[in-house]
Amino acid sequence: MKIEILDTTLRDGEQTSGVAFSAAEKLSIAIQLLKDTKVDRIEIASARVSQGEFESVKKITEWAAENGFINNVEVLGFVDGTKSLDWINEAGAKVINLLCKGSLKHLKGQLRKKPEEHIADIKKSINYANSLGINVNLYLEDWSNGMKNSRDYVFRLVDELRNENIQRFMLPDTLGILSPDETYEFCKIMIEKYSDLKFDFHAHNDYDLAVGNSLAAVRADITGIHTTVNGLGERSGNTTLSSIVAAINDHLDVKLSVDESNLRKISKIVEAFTGIKVPGNKPIIGENVFTQCCGVHADGDDKENLYHNDLLPERFGRIRKYALGKTSGKASIKKNLQALGIELDPESMDKVTQKVIELGDKKEYITTEDLPYIISDVLGTGEISKNKIKIKSYYTSNVSGVKPTATINVEINDTIYEETSLGDGQYDAFMKALGKVYEKLGKKLPGLTDYAVTIPPGGKTDALVKTEISWIHKGKEFKTRGLDSDQTGAAIQATIKMLNIIEPE
Repeated sequence: MKIEILDTTLRDGEQTSGVAFSAAEKLSIAIQLLKDTKVDRIEIASARVSQGEFESVKKITEWAAENGFINNVEVLGFVDGTKSLDWINEAGAKVINLLCKGSLKHLKGQLRKKPEEHIADIKKSINYANSLGINVNLYLEDWSNGMKNSRDYVFRLVDELRNENIQRFMLPDTLGILSPDETYEFCKIMIEKYSDLKFDFHAHNDYDLAVGNSLAAVRADITGIHTTVNGLGERSGNTTLSSIVAAINDHLDVKLSVDESNLRKISKIVEAFTGIKVPGNKPIIGENVFTQCCGVHADGDDKENLYHNDLLPERFGRIRKYALGKTSGKASIKKNLQALGIELDPESMDKVTQKVIELGDKKEYITTEDLPYIISDVLGTGEISKNKIKIKSYYTSNVSGVKPTATINVEINDTIYEETSLGDGQYDAFMKALGKVYEKLGKKLPGLTDYAVTIPPGGKTDALVKTEISWIHKGKEFKTRGLDSDQTGAAIQATIKMLNIIEPE
């Protein structure tokens, strides 16, 4: 059995508070979803929202038509005579997801129409779509409440429309009210009663049950599931693409077209475009979900992978990590040292382990890249006895109406280099000046993939700022951090650490 995945990040996901994609961002996400992540269909907009939305749809449909995806691109439209369909047709789309009322309460309360009037209007829209060569899927908005409170109306709606030219009937839990048991029951009723029709299920996450409900719908033999990247969407969001894909693959005997190895990539792209951070413990895509914190777990993994499950990080283009802190044991430290290519004798390992635990007790956050510094401090081995790169001095300015400037004086292997550059911010100017130095040396700086600033609560203007920067260098990802009363100063400290990590290479 094959399950279709429709991703609605660009339509329902954009209804997340504070989220608005530009036309270029929408096109980029659409290409990633269809071409690389390989979802079956995407819903990209609501008709008649704005001129900007129209231009976005046009860009996507032009690309889709040129690349064989035009029938995989869908637009939400309304039962409004010819208005939505004319808009969709002019924008170049070939599929409308027509929104009708799936509960009697919504029909009477919002449209203030009788069922026969609404059904007649829907048929007119379908006929007009057919004349334009546009395929129709039908959303039964508030279907979950319809099944709870006005089931006869739901059946009447489908009975009178089942012979129309409709590709799919889409069953939304619009207000996120269902449980998995109810989802299974209601979907099964629809599928058995109308075995000749195709049904999609569209979940919302108000009770944090969207993934569970979607899994239940698949168990009931639904043919399509709606998702969003990172679980974006109205209120508390929709079914998270990465979570439901992994759950279906591991728990049900059905087939999906989605490429799991690209789920992290599309997550990071959407995270960057929206500015909404994915929680560290978000399954599959969270920063920490493949990180073991307990030393006992690290020990078990070292022996027979005792703490692994089927969610192997390699499936999703990721690697397993072992956190360093007060719960770390020798096994966790050993795993991190192996990643750095460092070996210690048992006595030295005891001392380093004790130091890591001590720092963890003080709520210090420790990265793999910090270990050489800890070793040098505890053992006095000279593991990093001397930083090969030092910022001797730097000057940054930020004046209203003038681009920020940075002048740096950097020592690399006992040679002094000085450069000045403009930037979009003080740290950007610093990095561009540093880039000039490295250009002279014939070297490239690592790519910056993430930049996070943490300021303690309380509103004190002299509070220490922690800046944590994620880098990628020669295919390897790592983090460095700096602590200073000034944000730029903290970022520069993190950068100096990065330079000394890559320099021996």
